[in-house]
Amino acid sequence: MNFLTIGHRGIMGVEPENTLRSFVAAQQGGLDVIELDLHLSKDGALVVMHDTDVDRTTDGTGPIAEKTLAELRTLDAGRGERVPVFEEVLDAVKAPLQAEIKDVAAARALAEVLLRRDLVGRVEVSSFHDEAVAEIGRLVPGVRTALIGSHFGPDIVTRAVDAGATTLCLNIRRVTLEVVEEARKADLRIIGWVVNTQDHLRLVRALELDGATTDYPEIKRTGRFTA
Repeated sequence: MNFLTIGHRGIMGVEPENTLRSFVAAQQGGLDVIELDLHLSKDGALVVMHDTDVDRTTDGTGPIAEKTLAELRTLDAGRGERVPVFEEVLDAVKAPLQAEIKDVAAARALAEVLLRRDLVGRVEVSSFHDEAVAEIGRLVPGVRTALIGSHFGPDIVTRAVDAGATTLCLNIRRVTLEVVEEARKADLRIIGWVVNTQDHLRLVRALELDGATTDYPEIKRTGRFTA
């Protein structure tokens, strides 16, 4: 399998994260996959934003879950960009997507879109939450899923297998050879995040991981030559 480079929230080191501008730039930068985050608005729209509230990434305040899509649309998400919904991203770029969900409710909303638009081959679904991974797998037969780990031990491999995941997305600062070896025994793909320096890229390649999530498109170019 080729080494994958995954654009983190688009290319958030260059453009406002989780905006159409960022996703288009990631595609133009040649990244293999584009990662994004999904939350449900008050009226059930799948909006693209990382945090549970809008404070950090927009000029607004308050929880996403307490705002309608129309209210979210009034916010500036950076450089005049608006908060997009998932289907707008699907239409704006052609690249494969990795969609991170935060809970079972988002899994159910996302499942409806994946089935309606026949996206099993294009969208991998990731989550820190085992139950969300298991739920999307139950609702969408054949969908590829990934369990994300920030602070973890070797048990994350068992958790991923039990949830039906085929990929582990692991904090590169916490990855150990033991976890990598256990994941390989379970036939799991491993992606390291967030890989923004040559040292981290060298570590990813030394551990023979399958790919790297990055904030910068330069990792795509330099990754080819880093052993």
